[in-house]
Amino acid sequence: MRDVTVRYRVPRERVPTFKEFAIKWMRRHLVYEELLALAHVSLQVRAGDGIGIVGRNGAGKSTLLKIIAAVLKPTAGRVAVCGRVAPLLELGAGFDHELTGRENVYMNGAILGRSRRDMMQRFDRIVEFAELGDFIDAPLRTYSTGMVARLGFAIATDVEADILLVDESLSVGDIAFQKKCMDRIHTFLDCGATLVLVSHSPDLVRTLCSRAVWLENGQVAASGAADEVVDAFVGSTAPPRSPTAAAS
Repeated sequence: MRDVTVRYRVPRERVPTFKEFAIKWMRRHLVYEELLALAHVSLQVRAGDGIGIVGRNGAGKSTLLKIIAAVLKPTAGRVAVCGRVAPLLELGAGFDHELTGRENVYMNGAILGRSRRDMMQRFDRIVEFAELGDFIDAPLRTYSTGMVARLGFAIATDVEADILLVDESLSVGDIAFQKKCMDRIHTFLDCGATLVLVSHSPDLVRTLCSRAVWLENGQVAASGAADEVVDAFVGSTAPPRSPTAAAS
């Protein structure tokens, strides 16, 4: 990424209906404000690297991943990605809750650009990893939130990827399933895949990443070794000590 900027146009007031929106638009009564999600961000990741993205909520972390995944286009700047990308951004995005788990596997695979024949070959592995068993033919609306997330993770990671984009997707299910998720991530890394990880867990970033970037208000506040950047970020978020506590 070179000098990447992302701006959103946000209406100053909420317009509840399309009719009211059309009237205000025709009368030119709509007032927008610009929201700068990313401001002149440059980032270079070498093949095989693990890099963590840290920052407060609203700092632009998820926007950065969506730019790399080509889900969003930058307002300005250049992005070049070399290799097959596996984006774990919003698990379960694109699922239809009226369809069964089986039908959603094939539909989600199509969204990811995979053929039906390819998904038929992957199907048993996906169901086994997601631990859904007989539930695979039940409507998705009967699934718990964890079951939906497990199915989304199983589909998204059953792929040979060069670059893995992970946005807070490793806290899926119970402790045993989270370990399975971590094992699969390590399998990607052992095969030489590149990891770009967004996480609010300092320990997870230190464990999986050698480098880190701290985003603050859409800008790069610090970049470098993971331990140093994470320590700086955690220190900035710690509540100030009261004079009484300092004296004691």
